[in-house]
Amino acid sequence: MTEFVLTIEWKGFEKDKYVHTVLEDNILPPYIQQCRWFAGKARKIKQLKVRHVVHFEEFIFMVFEARYEEGDSEQYLLPLSFIEENTQSIPSKGILSKAMMDDKTGHLVDAIYDVRFRSAIFQAIFNQSQLTQYNQDLLNFAKGKAFVEESEITDSVLPDIDSSNSAMIFGGKYFLKLYRKLFSETNPEVEMVEFITQYSEFRNIPLFAGSITWNRKDEAATTFGVMVQVVENIKDDWSMTGDYLNDFLEAFVEGNFQIKESVFDKVTQLAHRTAQMHLALFALRGADNFNAEPFDRQYRRYLHEKFENLLERRYNLLTDNYLKLDVQAQNLAWTFMEAKDLILDFIDQVLTRPLSSFRTRIHGDYHLGQILATNDDLVIIDFEGEPESSIAERKIKHSPLKDVAGMIRSYHYAVSAKLFNSAETSHTDTVVLQRAADRWYKLIKDTYLEEYLSMFGSPHPLFKDPNEVNYLLLFHLLEKAIYELGYEVNYRPTWVKIPLKGIVEVINEIEKLRR
Repeated sequence: MTEFVLTIEWKGFEKDKYVHTVLEDNILPPYIQQCRWFAGKARKIKQLKVRHVVHFEEFIFMVFEARYEEGDSEQYLLPLSFIEENTQSIPSKGILSKAMMDDKTGHLVDAIYDVRFRSAIFQAIFNQSQLTQYNQDLLNFAKGKAFVEESEITDSVLPDIDSSNSAMIFGGKYFLKLYRKLFSETNPEVEMVEFITQYSEFRNIPLFAGSITWNRKDEAATTFGVMVQVVENIKDDWSMTGDYLNDFLEAFVEGNFQIKESVFDKVTQLAHRTAQMHLALFALRGADNFNAEPFDRQYRRYLHEKFENLLERRYNLLTDNYLKLDVQAQNLAWTFMEAKDLILDFIDQVLTRPLSSFRTRIHGDYHLGQILATNDDLVIIDFEGEPESSIAERKIKHSPLKDVAGMIRSYHYAVSAKLFNSAETSHTDTVVLQRAADRWYKLIKDTYLEEYLSMFGSPHPLFKDPNEVNYLLLFHLLEKAIYELGYEVNYRPTWVKIPLKGIVEVINEIEKLRR
């Protein structure tokens, strides 16, 4: 049987219905199932549809839509290149089909595997190219402050990163993230790193070096990619905290409660960098989309409705799975369910409570895994926001304490996972383990919070007084722990007690406030 060869031509590709149909029905379905970046593998696809074609020199940025049986759909970016036979070595995972173009035989490939495509992207950013399309759309390549090359020629590699996007590294200095799942708005990461790089002195992020944007008439701009400076890191802070906890675990097994001073130094450093990031994102005027805003009625209603809906979903989930939990988790779950009225009353306060603090753009998905450790400092990465939220939701301004709560919860996870899931503690009484975990967590949490707040003047427009700080922090700690509950019940039932413990801790604090 002769292997199928797809005949293609870039000119007029956007109107070639035959090629589109072959891609949609025969080539894309099996290809995307082996792509790490395609998020719909576990879902039933109703239809794949080529939606848009954006020309870029001798390549194409193709946007296809995946429609699902459930009724919703997603859009994905797939850059395409034709590579003539025996001119480049392409891994099988990058090949879509055998193909023919201009009487030459070769392959249709995901263009990221074509060194010519990567080189063309670098040159386009260097030259700040603007490419007008057949329909007057514009493919725009912007250069950022951190792009300091004097030549448009450099080498490129594809790093071995398991990610939902695709990465390229140029000259060992620039990291380009090509977004695969597209949204009909500018990606928040581009806005965030560009704003911090261009308008502040904060340098503990991968600095903005460029972007690729698709500008359409009467449509919001869509981000295809962002380029930042490469960060030479040792490991992420989750792994480093794991190393600290190994030392703690070793001492604990021998009967000692011991936290090295160097651990508090690193927690302090992270608190300071977190505060500096929030100060870099803070502007009262003159920063357009980044101007701080008050806790107005519309935002308060949004917070309230979102939290109430989340709470209801989690109560239903716990009720359905209660009997599957172990005894300790059941006890914590019962405390949580018994406190429903208390929690609802606490959430209701966000509607009427005097709140003079301001809110700003924040990181939005802040945890230990988003911090890279260099030799003597820390770098904050990944400003895309909460993965399960829409782009519009990710750009909503919040109290920076939402980020702080995320990091505090991350520390709670780190110590709980280490003490409760290590072979060395498998025979230790859970009450003893819980006591040790609580003490470590409290010391780290208090250090992080105190050092963070020490970086702001008092009062500061973001934190008007201690009562507001306390309320907003508890609000976001509770929200985060209740959110975490969903993942653990569904995927890691033995870890359910971690978010439940966090919830019960906040319930205890709310009861103290009432008294």
